[in-house]
Amino acid sequence: YECEKPWIPWLLPTIVLANIIIFVLMMYTNNCPKNNKGSKGKCVARYLGRFSFQPTKENPLFGPSSNTMDKWGALQWSKVVHGKQGWRFITCLWLHGGLIHLFANVFSFVFIGIRHEQQFGYVRVGVIYLLSGFGGGILSSLFMQHTTTVGASGALFGLIGAMCSEFLTNWTIYTYKVTAVITFISIIVLNLAVGVLPHIDNFANIGGFFTGFLLGFVLLFRPQSGWIKPQHRPAGAAVIPKYKPYQYVFCVIAVLLLIVGFGMGLLLVFKGANGNKHCSWCHHLTCAPTSKWPCGY
Repeated sequence: YECEKPWIPWLLPTIVLANIIIFVLMMYTNNCPKNNKGSKGKCVARYLGRFSFQPTKENPLFGPSSNTMDKWGALQWSKVVHGKQGWRFITCLWLHGGLIHLFANVFSFVFIGIRHEQQFGYVRVGVIYLLSGFGGGILSSLFMQHTTTVGASGALFGLIGAMCSEFLTNWTIYTYKVTAVITFISIIVLNLAVGVLPHIDNFANIGGFFTGFLLGFVLLFRPQSGWIKPQHRPAGAAVIPKYKPYQYVFCVIAVLLLIVGFGMGLLLVFKGANGNKHCSWCHHLTCAPTSKWPCGY
């Protein structure tokens, strides 16, 4: 089909810049030298003054304290459910647990998100980003009920999930299929590996991925290979349908699953359901306990 003119990406670069600025401001308010009580060690990189990091035993990601993240709007189940602070589903997307977390997300945004925006525009990418982050927050709230979590990883994984479903739906128009698959796997492995550290939420990653995967079937399917706009079609040329039947089927199924998933998820969250009661090992997916840091299950 005829290639569309690439969009000029501005939304995701702006989000990346905003995340960096917010992290700097959060570290400024954290002020480890003043607020650290010393029970878990000394501040890291004290030469940075109030921008120095919490002791690695408390936060191995080189970032602020849990208390600071909470003040800035981190996701915390008790405050969402009992404190009626549903806005934390959104604010947590703009926060990061530390430099390692921030750099991993920025790297992924550059290699995944900006390409998405170039191809599909800021509206569709923005919708996927926000809804995936929200979907990740819902799954997180069902499993992470005693910890404070932050990060745009759920939204980022939503973009990865959307990219995967878009790849499956539009398989016939891709040239470098192996390269695309390797890129997907590399980004997913990197972010899941970072996700086993404290304050990073792999449940949000998983929830965001599946939300984005379904949204990709709805928002990112493209005309099949060989389709030509009617005004450009040569006389007597065979008429090729713009979309294949399976693309419509996937779209309808995805919409239904999204409606059911969001509805049931929110209902369970505000009823106080705890997913760990039905999965005794699931908490290990989001934090690997070591002698260097606690997980706070």
